Amino acid sequence: MEPSDFSNLLKGLQNPAAYPHPVSTIRVIETHISAVLLTGEFAYKLKKPLDMGFLDFSTLARRKHFCEEEIRLNRRLAPDLYLDSLAVTGSPESPVIGGSGTPIEYLVRMRQFDPDQQLDQLLARGELTAAHIDALIARIAAFHAQTAQVDLASPLGQPEAVFAPMQQNFDQLHPLIDQPTRRAQLERLERWTRAEYDRLAPLLAERRENGCIRECHGDMHLGNMARIEGEIAIFDGIEFNDDFRWIDVANEIAFFVMDLESRGASALAHRALNAWVELSGDHQALRLMRFYQTYRAMVRAKVASIRLGQPGLADTEREAVLEAYQRYADLAEHYTAGMHGAVLVTHGFAGAGKTTLSTQAVELIGMIRLRSDVERKRLHGLAPEARSGSGIGTGLYAEDVTERTYAALEDRAELALDGGFPVVVDASFLARHQRKRFAELAARHDLPYLILDVQAPEPSLRARIEQRQGDASEATPDVLGWQIGHAEPLDAAEPRIEVHHHEPLPTDALRTRLGL
Repeated sequence: MEPSDFSNLLKGLQNPAAYPHPVSTIRVIETHISAVLLTGEFAYKLKKPLDMGFLDFSTLARRKHFCEEEIRLNRRLAPDLYLDSLAVTGSPESPVIGGSGTPIEYLVRMRQFDPDQQLDQLLARGELTAAHIDALIARIAAFHAQTAQVDLASPLGQPEAVFAPMQQNFDQLHPLIDQPTRRAQLERLERWTRAEYDRLAPLLAERRENGCIRECHGDMHLGNMARIEGEIAIFDGIEFNDDFRWIDVANEIAFFVMDLESRGASALAHRALNAWVELSGDHQALRLMRFYQTYRAMVRAKVASIRLGQPGLADTEREAVLEAYQRYADLAEHYTAGMHGAVLVTHGFAGAGKTTLSTQAVELIGMIRLRSDVERKRLHGLAPEARSGSGIGTGLYAEDVTERTYAALEDRAELALDGGFPVVVDASFLARHQRKRFAELAARHDLPYLILDVQAPEPSLRARIEQRQGDASEATPDVLGWQIGHAEPLDAAEPRIEVHHHEPLPTDALRTRLGL
């Protein structure tokens, strides 16, 4: 199909007679690769007859194939939204959707939804909540666990393939960015990216071998998510390029977290990353997170700056484009600087509120939380909220299992620290040797170590334990009694900040003591 034929077809499809259902109004939304026709109940998406190198819709057969692929791929995360692929018959000037005769085009039919329910719009109105993020991350983590792993015989996901689009970003940006300060920043980002790739290439290869390259969504940001009938649908995944879709799951979640941060939602971004790591158990991904977040920020910087190469750009438009570019470039450089690590451990009896405070440490400081209740169950193949039926000192709470749990917490903390993240270890830490283990971990990394000593009177502890529902902890009043009888108190030399159960996290004091 020639461009003129596509233009005529797009005009023809703005005639209500082209549709197999009543249509009163039609609105067209165009991007550089597609056109979407909104008809009220349904939305119809056409692929433009283009070959752009990274995408090839140049023939009718290819457009048919990619319409079918779009349906297949997007039904994984938005099954009620993506309906089918339909042929268009007739002529460009008088098209018929789903008619008889020889197809002249193919399109994707979707259920139309209210664009005000897209998550970027919810966030802009201050309506995107922690509950939305928790539900969304649970969906994403389950999707990543279930979606197909790459065939190791294919070239997809090889370290060289991971680095190629990163270098391409810089190659395409260099001709567009001419201001000296911006050019110097771009060159710093390029050097950092190359050095990090050289350092991380063995890990990239290892993760590929271990099944971390999967058939992902590929374009997971807030603008491709919407609240529909109380559920969040994730739509518009990439069908047109295998390299963009067969990626490390760490790359995918890095994009989503970066997008939240770029929109000023740092607390939700921190919560999202921590929840994904906690649910997936992929703490190793933290070693790659800054690398992938920087890459994703630079992709956005490149997309924002593409218009700089267009002739006739007005000065005001140019400034707006450069402002958008700079915002993403600054975010990328923020990731390269990172936050140095630190080790914070909680100390307190069951029901003291350690998890509430550690959640605040995640959201407000950007720490990675490691929960003993979650990791203990992970060691035994149990979901966080599963009940083990174990008693005091037996089953999952036997002494040897507790020792293995603290060892696992240390291993996962090591991975987070290697990624440049401060950690908060949410456990009781009632035994001195448990606290000593993490003090020594911090010392090995030459990082600050601190104890968050959470205080609460016994009646409050018992009341909170009895009121608990839907939590990973299996503590009972009897467990609390055992803890009180066996706890080894903090020594005077152990560094701590004391907080009472009804108080908020002392964020400023923690930042100062931990150097964050």
